[in-house]
Amino acid sequence: MDIKEIQNLIKFVAKSGASEVKLEMDDIKITIKTGPDPDTAAVHYAPVPTQTPQATAASVSDVKPVTDVPAPATTAPAENSKYITIKSPIIGTFYRKPSPDKPLFVEVGQTISEGDVLCIIEAMKLFNEIESEVSGKVVKILVDDSSPVEFDQPLFLVDPS
Repeated sequence: MDIKEIQNLIKFVAKSGASEVKLEMDDIKITIKTGPDPDTAAVHYAPVPTQTPQATAASVSDVKPVTDVPAPATTAPAENSKYITIKSPIIGTFYRKPSPDKPLFVEVGQTISEGDVLCIIEAMKLFNEIESEVSGKVVKILVDDSSPVEFDQPLFLVDPS
């Protein structure tokens, strides 16, 4: 696996919304962890010992180490603390509208009530409507349309006031 393939893998994982991906091959082990900001990712690269250490040493020297991403500024959590985070109850694909020709369920700035449908998450060809458990104003939509989401991944920020 060359450096370009690793860089493409990092970009793909960051865009997918996954929080952690582990990849093990015959001669390497890669762990990619993403933070709350989709443009940040930390990569941990560890060569797996093989019977021919000369080949492993040569492949490791070709790859430049990636340093850990610095922690985000401390003002962001304090700023978002007044908001309620609506999280994904399941793993699947996030959709903002019921079908391509229909309007969006919710938009930023829209007031929602308890029980309103916010999005659909498709899991194993089943389309699950995700309803709001709170009332308030949608402040931010944290996931792009047609993106994969993980269990407990934040989807929306809602201002309950």
